[in-house]
Amino acid sequence: MSKIIITQTGSKIKCPKRQKDTLLALGLGRIGKKNEVEASPQVRGMIAKVQHLVTVTEA
Repeated sequence: MSKIIITQTGSKIKCPKRQKDTLLALGLGRIGKKNEVEASPQVRGMIAKVQHLVTVTEA
C-alpha cells in the first residue's frame, strides 16, 4: 500500500467528540502536526470524516 502524509490544519476546539477521537486515531492533536500512515480504506474513511480539519499529500 502507499503512504500518505496527513497534516492537521484546523482546530478541534468546537468539533464533536467523535471528530476529536478520529484526529487522535490518525495520530494528530494540534495544528501543524503531521503523521505518515498507510493509505488503507479505513484510514481514507477517517480522513473523509475530518476533511475540513486536515490536508492530505501522497508520500
